[in-house]
Amino acid sequence: MTKRYLQPLLSFFHTFLNKGQARSIKAKKNIFTSILIKGGSIGISLLLVPLTINYVNPDRYGIWLTISSIVAWFSFFDIGLTQGLRNKFAEAKAEGDHSSAQVYVSTTYAVLGIIFTMLWGLFFLINPLLDWSDMLKVSPGLSEEISLLVVIVFSYFCLQFVLRVVTTIVTADQEPAKASLIDLIGQVLSLIIIYILVSTTQGSLVYLGIALCAAPIVVLAGANIFFFSGKYSIYRPVLSKVKFEHARSLFNLGGIFFIIQIAGIIQFESANIIISRNFGPVDVTDYNIVYKYFGVLNMAFMIFITPFWSASTEAFLNRDIEWIRKGIKKYNLLNILFILAGLVMLLLSDYVYKFWLGEGTVSINFSLSLWGFIYFSVMIFGSKYVSFLNGISALRIQFWASILSPFIFIALVLVFIKYFEMGVYSLFVASVIANFNAFIIAPLQYYMIIVKNKKGLWLK
Repeated sequence: MTKRYLQPLLSFFHTFLNKGQARSIKAKKNIFTSILIKGGSIGISLLLVPLTINYVNPDRYGIWLTISSIVAWFSFFDIGLTQGLRNKFAEAKAEGDHSSAQVYVSTTYAVLGIIFTMLWGLFFLINPLLDWSDMLKVSPGLSEEISLLVVIVFSYFCLQFVLRVVTTIVTADQEPAKASLIDLIGQVLSLIIIYILVSTTQGSLVYLGIALCAAPIVVLAGANIFFFSGKYSIYRPVLSKVKFEHARSLFNLGGIFFIIQIAGIIQFESANIIISRNFGPVDVTDYNIVYKYFGVLNMAFMIFITPFWSASTEAFLNRDIEWIRKGIKKYNLLNILFILAGLVMLLLSDYVYKFWLGEGTVSINFSLSLWGFIYFSVMIFGSKYVSFLNGISALRIQFWASILSPFIFIALVLVFIKYFEMGVYSLFVASVIANFNAFIIAPLQYYMIIVKNKKGLWLK
């Protein structure tokens, strides 16, 4: 009986996945696979939070989050190269220019390797001079442990920025599911290591840092060997293909992504620092729990939207405008479902926090959850338009908006906290307002390009 009903369902599903243009078929298959992979990734991410909090306590977990945020600031030294590579690689591959694609790959590895080796050396000279306990306003007794943790986290960031180029290539090839699988394997390994640590050691920030940093590096190194000795062997980075003169085109496009990335880094990564200095490490934990909880919505939506970036690059080059319009229409319908799901998550948030983290572990104000939901709803709405514009390299307007955005964010946060005495939720409020490009300008720009067929400033 089960087989009788299952067979038509499988047949319908097979037809659905293999129906349509080649670009759409590839996107649907990647979305389906990504749902399975991202589902596991989200589950592990949620499991890691209570496990790590119980291992090092909420206060120290807040310190870990703050250190990670500070070190993540250095990610802007990527100068947008990987995002520039994503578009350049997709364009070269779409045109069948495999030689140029390999040059872009080799040059990106070389430039990032040089940048982060120099940055890593400079950090080791400066780190002994920094008093991390004073910077984070925590007990001086933690200074040595925090200093060692910073070394571990910083080394991880430098290595992973070079090794993650392979995930950019896989994503540019419209196969983001494989890139997600790399991350999932790293998360699984981290979870196993932390579970062993909980069972065999007392809470240590250093051990926590090693568990969460070493595992992803090992997996990324393995992924580089696997892909460049197999499917992407013709794009394998080699020294003879490093052409620094080609880096200019990567820098030109990457430089714009670089500014846009800085805006994102300032708004997200500075949040933990601001909270730590104005409220305390425990509030950093509360903010990040809400961010992770409602961030599940964003992570899930990214499963569907990620293939759209590189697919838009190919579609726009081939002037397949109708495919783009249909894609946006489908994403808008999906957007409504995600908002409804977010409302349910909001109503159940208190119960979920208790079940997820344990009774009495944290006490999160409803206003923080409410504004976390609003923030991610706004980001999800704008993401489809931003993804399309990123794919066709129409970045000029987004570039100028990104220059203004951090100043608006910081100014609003200071005003909300100092003068209106608003709580931690004020950071979400400021983020919503500062991200005016996502929900106002990007949809307008899409409309002018696709519906009105305008060029000029809109396409730059």
